Amino acid sequence: MELLYSDRDMVVCVKPVGLDSETEVPAALTAQLGGTLFPIHRLDKNVGGVMVYARTKQAAAVLSKAVQEGAMVKEYVAIVHGTPPESGDWEDFLFKDSRKNKVFAVKKERKGVKYARLEFKRLTAGETSLVRIRLHTGRSHQIRVQFASRGFPLVGDHKYGARDENTAPLLFSCRITFPWKGQARSYEKLPDWAE
Repeated sequence: MELLYSDRDMVVCVKPVGLDSETEVPAALTAQLGGTLFPIHRLDKNVGGVMVYARTKQAAAVLSKAVQEGAMVKEYVAIVHGTPPESGDWEDFLFKDSRKNKVFAVKKERKGVKYARLEFKRLTAGETSLVRIRLHTGRSHQIRVQFASRGFPLVGDHKYGARDENTAPLLFSCRITFPWKGQARSYEKLPDWAE
């Protein structure tokens, strides 16, 4: 697995599409580096990108706190069908149907509904468009649902309305920034399709 950074406290890696971020990635990293790894955040199995894992319980506590306080900033790139606005700051209420493992944008708050916010900038425009996204909340399938609900499903995202040949959504966690020992740490990697 590609490593962007590694020390005794943490590992920053590029998760491949197809591996579960909570079990398979830590197992692969343990095989590569030894020791124990603690997941701090997650990515869907069919999404790849930059992730951080703690190597000690102390580091896991510090990094988990950064996630809870909103201090861990996650940015993504995606290719969507259609041409969304040049930029946007979208707020929605999302409801997850656990039986179907599908998320829906709904009009108002009720039991089981969570607030979701993201900002984006369109980088290219056309039949499909490249967008860069900054998450403010980390909800299940958030990016996929917020774009699809506005008529811009992600290329390859058949669960949320795409009708193309791709087998997985073109969505990638391209940058992660978080505080560590008084400094801001930032790690970035773009997928081939976004360079």
